[in-house]
Amino acid sequence: MARFVNVAAGQLGPIARNETRTEVVARLQALMRRAHAMGCHLIVYPELALTTFFPRWYIEDQVEIDRYFEREMPGPETRLLFELSKQLGVGFCLGYAELAVEDGRTHRYNTSILVDRDGTIVARYRKVHLPGHAEHEPWRRFQHLEKRYFEPGPGFGVANAFGGVVGMAICNDRRWPETYRVMGLQGVEMVLIGYNTPVHNPPAPEHDDLSLFHNQLVMQAGAYQNGTWVVGVAKAGIEEGVDQIGGSCIVAPSGEIVASCTTKGDEIAVASCDLDLCNSYKRTTFNFDVHRQPHAYDLIVERKGSSLMADGSPVSTTTINQGARP
Repeated sequence: MARFVNVAAGQLGPIARNETRTEVVARLQALMRRAHAMGCHLIVYPELALTTFFPRWYIEDQVEIDRYFEREMPGPETRLLFELSKQLGVGFCLGYAELAVEDGRTHRYNTSILVDRDGTIVARYRKVHLPGHAEHEPWRRFQHLEKRYFEPGPGFGVANAFGGVVGMAICNDRRWPETYRVMGLQGVEMVLIGYNTPVHNPPAPEHDDLSLFHNQLVMQAGAYQNGTWVVGVAKAGIEEGVDQIGGSCIVAPSGEIVASCTTKGDEIAVASCDLDLCNSYKRTTFNFDVHRQPHAYDLIVERKGSSLMADGSPVSTTTINQGARP
């Protein structure tokens, strides 16, 4: 019996700094209703989908910072989305800033949750690859302070959901092949990725014209090399003066884009994803049990970075951090 998951990429346009969570949740509900009308079982929302992308500002007041974080999920405003999910039978993946108290310590994560069609949370992921910088850098047109406001998550897990094996990643994670491979080694069949990516990259403006190409390149490669569906969803458009790429798309295990958004506003792109299409790649070209050679990959976990730049100079932590893109 074929295993089809009808998926919607639930792209969002800009969210203003003064826009309330109630207003944003209403937009998320509208997208969910459209997805339901098109027969979808799952809708994927962007990274930090409940607020504007606050790491673009240097904020010293922790009280102000924490206004962007959720202390519970569902919370007072987001509960309506969970209730609609249960009512319609449409699951969702939602990115948000999470404030968690664990073992008496406060942690702040860039988080995504996977919610099943009955409105229950079945998996949680905390972003591993935090881009940007930790201190104020006034030379930038805008800041990217994820390293200041968040701590890295523990790793990449998968969940049995929607009739298959589902994993999550967030924004900059999609640029790293290890993200997909760790989930691929767990048999992942669909990877859900939300992102907020500016067109302009202050440390490397020569990359600006390649933003959309790089966005598609890494997700298509990750899908093909691990025999998995990939759903990438943007918060797009000019948000508080910063132009963010769109390019939300659904990628098949072949690496082909099968559906995509065409605007930078609130929009859905829909695909009927046959999870059994993964098998053609997992059992042949990328049959890990037959073809992988882990003995040759020691450096991947033994060394964090290269010891020398292309010009022979040492690699510094500053160089690595400034070059990272969201």
